[in-house]
Order: sequence, then C-alpha cells, then structure tokens
Amino acid sequence: MLKQTLSQKLQQKLSPQQIQLMKLIQLPTQSLEDRIQEELEINPALEEGSEKEGNNELENEWEQELDKENETVEYDPMDDYISDDETPDYKLQANNFSSDDELYSLPVVISKDLSDVLYDQLAMRSISPKKEALCKYLIGTIENDGYLRREPIDVIDDLAFGLGISVEEPELLEALSIIQSMDPPGVGARDLRECLLIQIDRKPQADQRDLIKKIVSDFFEELSKRHFDKLKASLNVDEKDLKNAIFEISRLSPKPGNNVSLSGQNFQTIVPDYTIQILDGKLELQLNGRNAPELTLSREYKDMLSHYKSSKSFRSEKEKEAFVFVKQKLEAAKWFVDAIKQRQQTLILTMSSIMKFQEEYFLSGDEKNLKPMILKDIAEDIDMDISTVSRVASNKYVQTPFGTFLIKKFFSESMLNAEGEEVSTREIKKILEESIRDEDKRSPLTDESLARLLKEKGYPIARRTIAKYREQLNIPVARLRKTL
Repeated sequence: MLKQTLSQKLQQKLSPQQIQLMKLIQLPTQSLEDRIQEELEINPALEEGSEKEGNNELENEWEQELDKENETVEYDPMDDYISDDETPDYKLQANNFSSDDELYSLPVVISKDLSDVLYDQLAMRSISPKKEALCKYLIGTIENDGYLRREPIDVIDDLAFGLGISVEEPELLEALSIIQSMDPPGVGARDLRECLLIQIDRKPQADQRDLIKKIVSDFFEELSKRHFDKLKASLNVDEKDLKNAIFEISRLSPKPGNNVSLSGQNFQTIVPDYTIQILDGKLELQLNGRNAPELTLSREYKDMLSHYKSSKSFRSEKEKEAFVFVKQKLEAAKWFVDAIKQRQQTLILTMSSIMKFQEEYFLSGDEKNLKPMILKDIAEDIDMDISTVSRVASNKYVQTPFGTFLIKKFFSESMLNAEGEEVSTREIKKILEESIRDEDKRSPLTDESLARLLKEKGYPIARRTIAKYREQLNIPVARLRKTL
C-alpha cells in the first residue's frame, strides 16, 4: 500500500564551485597557467594585471557591495527581469565525474612511431608489389619494442584467410630479412638472441667480433645466466678477453624499438611549484610566482553594471540581456580570483607543514633523515581533509638546494628498527641501495645475505620484503648483477 511520508535528512554535497576549486588546487603550475588563460579568453570581465594605483578603495567598496547584494534577501526590482532559467553558467560548470578524478591535459605531440619509420624505409626499396605487401603486413605485426613474436605459420594463415595472399614460409622469411636490414639495427628479430646477432652483423669491424658472435650464437644460455667460468672453459679464452667481449655485448640494445619510441615521446619540462632555500641555517619556503598571477575585475564591466542598476527599468530586451550577461560575468570573475587566492593559501599551508615535518632532511639532503610521513599526518596538522592534501601533493614539485623532487616522494610508511624506533621505508631503501652499490660484483649479495646485513645494522626485515624493495628500486637479482 502506497503511503506519503514527510522526513528530514542532512546531506553534504559539493557545489560546482567547490568541485572547480578542488580541481584548481590539484593543477600543477603549467596546467594552472593554461587554465587561467582559458578563463581570460571566455570571461571578458576578468583581466590580467593589478588594479591601477588609487583605485584599490573603489575596488574593495565595489566588491563589498556585490557581496552584500548576493547575501541580501530584500526585494530587488532588477530581479523581475531575470528569470530562474537564467542561472549563471559558472554555477553549472561541473563535469559528470567524481571530484576525486585526476584529469590532466598534455599538449598533443605528433611524431613518428616505429612502424612509420619502417614504412618510410620500405618506400625507398625497389621490390615487387607482393613482397612489399608482405613487408607492410609484417611491419604491422612488429611490437613497439621492435620484436616480431608471432610464429611464421600464424602469419601465413592470416595472410591467406584475411588478405587472400598465398605465400610459402621461405618467401615470408625473405620479406622478414628485408625488414631486419632496416634501422634501428635488430628490428624484426624474433627473440633476444637473434636481435643481438643482427646488431653484431651490422656493427662495423670491431675487436673480437668472432668471439662475440660465438658467445651469443652458441653459448647464449651460459651468457644469460652469467656462468662465466663455463664460458672461459668452453671458449678457451682468458678472463681479460672474455670481459672485453661481454662489455661489447652489453653495449647492444636489447629492445631496438625503444630507440625510436623514445624520440617521439613528449618530455615535459618540470616547473617547480615551490622553492626551499636555506638562509642562515633556517628554511625559507616560496611559492612559484606563476602560481600567484595578478588578476582583477574589469573596470569597464563594473561601470556597466553600476549604470544598469541605476536605471529603474530597461528600455529594451537587449538591455535586459546585457545586464544579465554583465552581472554573471562579474560574479564568475570574482569567484575565480577568490579561488586562485584560496589555492595559493592552501598550497603554502600544506607545503609549510611538510617542510616543518621533514626539516632535518631539507637541511641536510640525506634521505636517511626522512621521517615516516603519511597524508593523514599533514591533514591533521593543518586541519584539512586528506583528499585536499593529496591534491596539493599530486604532480607538484619542490626545488631544494639538493635538487628538484616530486612532493609525494617525501611521503612514506614507517617500520620499527631493532631499538623500537619508527623509521621511514625510504631510509631502509637507501641503505639497501648503498649496500648493493658497495657489494663485490664478482660475488653479489643474495636477498638472504642482504636481509642479514640489514639486520646487523638494526633493521630486522624479512627476505621477501628485501625482494620487494629491490624490485621497487629496479635492481636485478644477484645472479644478474654478477660481473667479471
């Protein structure tokens, strides 16, 4: 049975303006400049530059008047000319996304990838139409790292059923050899061994070329497992010659396609959002001046609004539309200026807390002095939400006397050392990295040996944790770190 009931409930919702403010806080310096430029283009009531000297009092008086107008509940004759359907656009600008979504726009860079480079080289070859079609199909199946990992029989089936081209395996391999003769050397290889052999054949006459080719072709498994004693015995060479040969092999590219893809990537210049300096033994924090642009409301638009408000009625529909447009643009401009100021205050407040928390590190630059710190610690210190601190730290950099770092680098979990003190996991990783750097490369330390070494230094860590930290530092296992 249907019933009508009356209930009250309290809900907390973010307004579109609050969502936009959160997105402004999240933007790094370069993206903020683009956002400000976009707002200057779409809102003629917003101008770049400071208010002229002598107009500050008028400016403050006008803004107070506008604030009072927005807060008053008294009847205003001008409201008769503004319907409820004419809600300002800036109050409705909310994307259909969660406020926690991280959206960043990067410049579109048009560049050639590996397949484009190979197609250009193929166009310079004088070959039959069928062979050219085979080469084009093979180029399309080559992966970004430069390898062709599909079996020839599978490619032959695809050509027969997909393109109606009947081809035998020797003819397909002949087309593949044409691709393997292209740049970058090693492209079109089906495994690492073939990739290295192609590069050795393409390499100019070098010392010990026969020895290098024999190691890769006949003793590739021993080479990959770093069984140097077996290599010396099987090849009947001394340690010096073997060491020189392995050095030449290490100079070859294991992923030739990356040499092309790296040249087409968009490397964005890092613009630090903060600068920390040491003056007289004390830390001084500065916000990048590009985060504090000089924006002001258009004097012309304010005069226009004052003119329309002094009129008791409008003589035409166009005057009414003009009044609505001017008022909306001025309110949107004032909100944007206030939002930029609030963003600056939030950024300074958050980074000041981080600097205070990690003062010992910023004074010394030694990662061992990094304290365990999580987002909750900073949020509680500045009395803000964790999500706000996360947005401030996201994609922002700070320039210090010891380099420019991502702010999130300073956040880490904590662990207890042998004395029961909390230490940062970054400190442990730094000690682990130093231990591996100082090890004997002829007999590298295993994960178990590293665990015992750190335990002796006062950091009781399990072997699997050592392995996890080692992988996070992109350090290979002991077997692959072994050298002659």
